[in-house]
This record gives sequence, structure tokens and C-alpha cells, in this order.
Amino acid sequence: MNINANAVRATAVTIYVPRDSTAIALGANEIAAAIVAEAARRGVAIQLIRNGSRGMFWLEPLVEVATEAGRIGYGPVEPEDVAALFDADFLNGGSHALALGLVDQIPYLQKQERLTFARVGITDPVSLDDYLAHEGYVGLQKALAMTPEAVVQEVFDSGLRGRGGAAFPTGIKWKTVANARAGQKYIVCNADEGDSGTFSDRMVMEDDPFVLIEGMTIAALAVGATQGYIYVRSEYPHAIAALNEAIAVANTRHYLGQNICDSGKTFHLEVRKGAGAYVCGEETALLESLEGKRGIVRAKPPLPALEGLFGKPTVINNVISLASVPIILSRGGAFYKNYGIGRSYGTLPMQLAGNIKFGGLVEKAFGVTLRELLFDFGGGTASGRAIRAVQVGGPLGPYLPESLFDTKIDYESFSAVGGTVGHGGIVVFDDSVDMAKQARYAMEFCAVESCGKCTPCRIGSTRGVEVIDKIVAGSSGGFDRPREVHLLRDLCDTMINGSLCAMGNMTPLPVLSALNNFPEDFGIEVEQEVAEQ
Repeated sequence: MNINANAVRATAVTIYVPRDSTAIALGANEIAAAIVAEAARRGVAIQLIRNGSRGMFWLEPLVEVATEAGRIGYGPVEPEDVAALFDADFLNGGSHALALGLVDQIPYLQKQERLTFARVGITDPVSLDDYLAHEGYVGLQKALAMTPEAVVQEVFDSGLRGRGGAAFPTGIKWKTVANARAGQKYIVCNADEGDSGTFSDRMVMEDDPFVLIEGMTIAALAVGATQGYIYVRSEYPHAIAALNEAIAVANTRHYLGQNICDSGKTFHLEVRKGAGAYVCGEETALLESLEGKRGIVRAKPPLPALEGLFGKPTVINNVISLASVPIILSRGGAFYKNYGIGRSYGTLPMQLAGNIKFGGLVEKAFGVTLRELLFDFGGGTASGRAIRAVQVGGPLGPYLPESLFDTKIDYESFSAVGGTVGHGGIVVFDDSVDMAKQARYAMEFCAVESCGKCTPCRIGSTRGVEVIDKIVAGSSGGFDRPREVHLLRDLCDTMINGSLCAMGNMTPLPVLSALNNFPEDFGIEVEQEVAEQ
């Protein structure tokens, strides 16, 4: 969306103000309006472009000005700063207390390896021309010139694994659907991003929706699907609006619909809004919801790849997985595979949240350590206190103590220490956190969000809350703490091995990690010390 102040002349200065919901929440719309009004008052011609966010949230609203040297940043900008910025000649990169220099040279950005997020923060999200000018749809054009089998093989060769948490090889999933015989196949995007501290899916949908549309179109060509759905959580109204606008443009310009790019190929794409249940992030519960039913998990097998949406073969991938496909096709699987470490290929958009000084999005190749992310990028805690624990992989991820901060972020290294990479969400806690309360929260979250289909999850989580309360109360509350700890571990074992889906079998991970790494918060060390006295 462009907003013109006065008639835009050839010499009009281009100013960028993000339209991302984080920036809007921090006042970006007011800043944009103030800039347009101030330019009009001074008779200055500008072109205002509402771009995506760069993912440096402590600088939002971040205003950028295009200069011959590159984009100069100013932030965080308040409405009352706008007149002073004009006085400081910010349209020519003038000096001001909020000046950040060239945005591309800000270390937080400069140290990243942005592949999936290459355009995010740079382009107008709903401008197809801007997308095309920045390597957009190159991947689709190459895919159209290849056989479906070759497209699947290119994705397989890239080593891409599902970025939603399961890390299953994307190429194998696509090959299964491609080889299935059916008159109708589907592509479903899981955009029900509900993990605490995660926002990379939202940023893609709001700030570069065409990359997701292109990725889904390539997937459709590869497996022979003609219909796709993006299942978006209802809490993302800006993402839904951006997707619908981009889909309409793509249809008009023949990048969707019938006869895509004069290829004779067909792919229709629609957005579906979820109803707010966390469990609908689980793929089979999502399919149930998409079919208009209550969102509860299905037993597997059959796999969704063979009997998915409406009983038909279905590719179901999350946003980041599908958004990574265009660059794999445009630059080749070998290019993508050159990033990463071990069997974790490519990059992962990691999200720094919680008690962190510089929260935001960091896309790095697998192999960066947790400590590098927390301190080199995050700058430590916002409170200035020591970091005590970090939760990686959403509310079902274990709590990691400081002794594990040098662990490399890749699927194998994290699995070796009992961790989960998940969706790349990283939530930071300082040394004031009560880990017994965090463990209780994990069980309580499961009790509230469980779909109720299996007993270990439905009943186990409720009993888990009660047992943790008894452990914390200890002997002063009339409870035998060692006996209750044994009971909690036994209960967690039942949930891990007896639950139908990740909701039930991963909830014990944060509980047990808190118990094992921070026993003093449950009163265990205190009681032992008293007994020894």
C-alpha cells in the first residue's frame, strides 16, 4: 500500500513505515499519518510505503528513508518525533538522536542468514510487482519447466525438514502424496501458530504473503493437487487480511487459479480461519476443524498423506516449511543444503521472546548456539538480571538451564540433551522465575487445551496440577514430598507413552525438566537440608 503526500514527483523521497501488527501495536499507523501530514504541511513530496517489519521489535516503529547510500533507519519513532525528524533533514539521512545508520548494517540484521525472510521488511507485502522485483516467483517458473518428480526430488535433495516441530523430511511427505492415486489431492498450510513466544509464521503471512502462496503452488504442481487451504488462527486478523489481498492479486495476475502462468496447470487457494483451539495446531485435529468438525486428533495410521482432508491424499506443512520452498527451487536444493550442520540443513527463523532485551526474529543456519542467540543477538535479559532458564520449542518444550546454553541449535544436538527445536520459539526467564510455578503452568495449559480424546492427556494433566501442588506444599501441607515426586514421574511416564498426540506426550517435558534442573523451587533441597540438620 502506498500513500502519496501531494502529487508524487520523480524526486519524491521514499519513506518506509511497517504495516506489521507488532509495529501497528506500537503506533506505526499514527507515525505514518503524522509523516504524511507533516510532509503536506511543509509542501514536501514523499512516497510512503507500508513495508513489513525487519523483526527488530525494540526499534519499532522503525522508519526507513531511501537514500543513495541505502536505507537509513530511525527508531523507535513516536508521533511527537516526526516534526523534529523533518527539522533534522531525515529525508536526506540527516543526523538525529533516533538515527540508526544504514539498516542493513545494523549488527542484529547483518549477522543473520536470511533465506526464507530475504524480503521481509524490505518490500511492500501486498505488491506483486515488488515481490517480482525481489526474486519472487522465480522458483515457480523453474518448477513449471520441470517434471513433478523433479520438483519433489529438488525439495528432497535440499534436506528440508518440517519446521512446525516434527522435523519430518518434507521431500518424503511430498513423494508419498505424489505417488498416491486419487482424483483429488490437497495442499494444507498449518498456520495455527499457537506456541508461546512464536511469531515467524505471522511475520511471513503479514510481511511476505506471496512467498507462502508461491510455496504452496509449487507443492501443488509437485504432487498433483488443485486445491489448497491456509488454516490461520483467528488471533491473526492482519495476517488473514494480507493473505486474502495477496491471493486476490495472484488470481488476477494468473499466479493462482486456472492456467497458472499459461501453463495449463490449476491451483485454487483459500484462507480458513481457526476458532482458537491450541490442539488444532496438531495436523489431524486441524484437518477435522477444516472439515467443519470439532478439532480433535485422529489416530494414525492412516497418515494424512494418504487419507487426509476429506479422506484424500494431503500435503500438510507449516508456514515456514512451505515458505522455504521458493528459494530451494530458484537457487537449487544444493544451495539450501549448504547451510546448516549435521543432518539439519538450511536455516531456521528463531524468535526471541520473554524477558529478553532485544526481542525479535533471527534467521540463522542450524549450528548457532543458544548462548549466541541469547547474548550476541538478544543482549541478555530486559530486566538486567541473570538468565536462569530458557524454553525452546513452545509451551511443550523443556526448560533448559544455563549449563546447556552452549548447545548448538540443530535437531540432533537438542535431542541429545533432551531438548526440542520445535518451531524455533525461544522464551527467556531471568533468575526471579519460580520453576515450580512454570511446571504447574505446563500441566494446567494441557488441562485447558486438551481435546479430551485420550485419557492420559485429559485426566493426567488435571492430576498433574494437583500432584505438583502437593509437592510444593510438602510436609508443611501434610504431604509426603518424595512419594508425590515419585507419583508425578510415574504420571509423566504414562502421559508420554500413552497419549495420542504431542499435546499429551510432550507436556511432561517442561514439567520433568523443571523438576530435574531446578529441584529447589519444588522445596526438595530445602526439605533435604532440614532433614540433615
